[in-house]
Amino acid sequence: MIDATTHSAELSAELFAGLIAALDNRTFRADIGSREAFAAMQQLIILRNKVDHLAARVTGEFDRLKMTAPQGRSVRQLLITMGIAPAVAGRLVRIGNTKELDGLRIHTADGAISLDHADAIVLGLTHIDSRAGEPVTPEERRDHTRALVSQALSGMSPAEIGKHARQLGNLVADDTGGAPAAEDKTINELGYHKTSDGRLDVRANLDAVAGEKLHSLVETLSAPKPQPDGSLDPRSADRKRADALETILELAEKGLADETVSCKPTGGVLLTIPADAPKLSALEFMGSVTPATAKTLGCDAGVTVVIVDGEQVPLNVGREKRLFTPAQRKALLIRDECCIKCGAPASRTQAHHLRHWADGGATDLDNGCLLCTSCHHDVHDLGWDVVMGFDRHPWLVPPAGVDPKRRPLPAYNRRTLRLDDAA
Repeated sequence: MIDATTHSAELSAELFAGLIAALDNRTFRADIGSREAFAAMQQLIILRNKVDHLAARVTGEFDRLKMTAPQGRSVRQLLITMGIAPAVAGRLVRIGNTKELDGLRIHTADGAISLDHADAIVLGLTHIDSRAGEPVTPEERRDHTRALVSQALSGMSPAEIGKHARQLGNLVADDTGGAPAAEDKTINELGYHKTSDGRLDVRANLDAVAGEKLHSLVETLSAPKPQPDGSLDPRSADRKRADALETILELAEKGLADETVSCKPTGGVLLTIPADAPKLSALEFMGSVTPATAKTLGCDAGVTVVIVDGEQVPLNVGREKRLFTPAQRKALLIRDECCIKCGAPASRTQAHHLRHWADGGATDLDNGCLLCTSCHHDVHDLGWDVVMGFDRHPWLVPPAGVDPKRRPLPAYNRRTLRLDDAA
């Protein structure tokens, strides 16, 4: 049985079942007044906080009872299979596994502090411990707990509690010989989650050296790229930085691929295409993608395309026939020299099929050209076309929004050439 900290009553599944049954029999009065509704909400918040406190305590018991050992999974995974949202499961595990926090548990048991606030306090205390140059004493830990609990009780948000914890961490580092915050790699963070619209939201907090590396690379690779007709780069600053980050990822992926011998290089991208429903193509981690994106990915040598039947059995891993060979890519490099649209170095380009391989296009010199990531996107999604000229060089055809007459433009390395000259 679990002792509820300040209460000695034993808790059991039967007790909770009785409480649920009692709540099921309650009805909501249609004529409830505003004051009564406010008071009811206050009581519900306290009830919810108490339930969350008990859930965290029970979660802590899962480890002691080794409940997940037979399945070979973590407590968090077990909670998720029980229907708890992943983020909430993570909070329950952190709070349930944290020891020597009686000052916090008193308030969570009374329902005065929510699960989110309690988790912010636990994370804050962990942050303070990581900043200290010397081990934090029990007395100091109690003082830090009391300070963060006071923040929660005064109405501060979880984010504000985290900010206060970082301030305390700076003071602790100064007092105990810890590294300055700007140079402390132990508090580096990189978080990401998939959003409801299928995108990846990324958040990072880096020390000065790692931040300088990222800043330098992004700034170097996000220089404006004038359009083929000489007009200014239409991309926003944020879009240019995002394109630069993707270029960094591609360069890193190529480096890993050179060092790794496997069916899918470390960090590689896996695209699965159902043979009977190609519109349901999906990435390994991010999920479904549109046919247009699948076609774009099909040009990328860093992408492994697997065609599967209705039972998810691979029918074909289409790399040899789909991708340009090293010899063909060298030929493209000799002819195009760089991205044919913006002039980005050849090392940052992909071999693009003028007529897509899935549509019957051949993988040969007369059906290929070099495009960097952002220009590849322009060709696939923004109306730019690439055609092979009579001179066996690729020519760009801008969308009508850029040039109403859609007059062909030569590749970047031949930009001084004009149609009259070629004729």
